Amino acid sequence: MAWWGKALGGAFGFMIGGPLGALMGIAFGHSFDRGLGGIGGAEWSVDQERIQAAFFTATFSVMGYIAKADGRVTREEIQLAEAVMERLGLSADMRDSAKKLFGEGKADDFPIDEVMQQFRRETHRRTTLIQMFLEIQLQAAYADGVMHPAEKAALIDICGHLGIAVAQLDRLEEMLRAGFGRSGYDVASSATSLADAYHILGVDESVGDVELKKTYRRLMSQHHPDKLVAKGLPEEMIQDATEKTQQIKAAYELIRETRRA
Repeated sequence: MAWWGKALGGAFGFMIGGPLGALMGIAFGHSFDRGLGGIGGAEWSVDQERIQAAFFTATFSVMGYIAKADGRVTREEIQLAEAVMERLGLSADMRDSAKKLFGEGKADDFPIDEVMQQFRRETHRRTTLIQMFLEIQLQAAYADGVMHPAEKAALIDICGHLGIAVAQLDRLEEMLRAGFGRSGYDVASSATSLADAYHILGVDESVGDVELKKTYRRLMSQHHPDKLVAKGLPEEMIQDATEKTQQIKAAYELIRETRRA
């Protein structure tokens, strides 16, 4: 894709500066300019590529920051982070850049406040894109099946920067514990998965059919790969969104089938 090729070629200096631009320079081995100007006649294209670059850069550097939240990063945590990168469908070259960003996020002087402020600006506060970013951070934090209190505190702080309510973070965490975002997870494969299906949709078992359908449609819209790419998700990362829409659909169908029985 265009943003990836330009990043490799060092042509992003005119598009993005600030802490995200500095991180990109380290990840791709270029000395980017600090200017924030665009190119006349291609404003939408430049803006779209810039959002995709910002999303990629923030996602993996912040992943390293959260892993370091408890004071140290174990080899196991690094391996788990690499597994998440692979699950997201990144090519070998993209994983190499993601690993460099992860390493920068582990630094003691990582400017998390500035990074999050710029990320929110660069994404134009697009809520679905910001939620996908948060979901990926939760997936990484929960890769070993548990979340350290320091990681949760870091995520709460990040939510504050992004304008996300803690209640929303808790709901996403509940969905993840039910299997949402887990590679290869089949909501219909377990005899005890009905409760998980409700958790994946983020609703109570007493919810009415009308509200259930409304919630299902909202979640499908939020995670629709094409819509996310249009908002700035790098195309190379749509595998995660695709699998999530499949899980949402499977959860909804399981609940509907159970109610019809």
